[in-house]
Amino acid sequence: MVQVILLERIERLGQMGDVVNVKPGFARNFLLPQKKALRATKQNLEVFETRKAQLVADNLKRKDEAQKVAEKMTGLTVAMVRQAGESGQLYGSVNARDIAEAVDAAGFTINRGQVVIDRPIKTIGVHSVRVSLHPEITISVGVSVAPSQDEADAQVRSETVVPPSPEGAEPPAEPAA
Repeated sequence: MVQVILLERIERLGQMGDVVNVKPGFARNFLLPQKKALRATKQNLEVFETRKAQLVADNLKRKDEAQKVAEKMTGLTVAMVRQAGESGQLYGSVNARDIAEAVDAAGFTINRGQVVIDRPIKTIGVHSVRVSLHPEITISVGVSVAPSQDEADAQVRSETVVPPSPEGAEPPAEPAA
């Protein structure tokens, strides 16, 4: 295990300033290159203490900006057109990049790393996806997946969110029209 000082809040790990033990690969490949942490040496602890006020101020500023964007994005639902079989199963799936591009097209700039998908989206319907605008601010965005743009728009208007199904469960049957 490697000890690191967190420079921002990391979900399921800790808050800014916490000294935590992580696996060497996680530190070497993610935390250190993305400047989310420093190795916990005596010298780095001193450097962190001198920079702490500035880091807290920068974090607060980014959090305020993210909060403003979150207020504008509240209730956002994006439409995705995908081919699907008779049972509503997609030929493929909707991934984080697709959702990030759709949200960008809606006028909000996010990257695919900010989109948190718990389970792959492989069925038609309106699904709820988390978007992390800041380590402390996460909002929910609706993703309407349909075989045509008209059906996607109709789903957006009706706002019926499909909850994530348990592993191996069948998708709900479509009502006969």
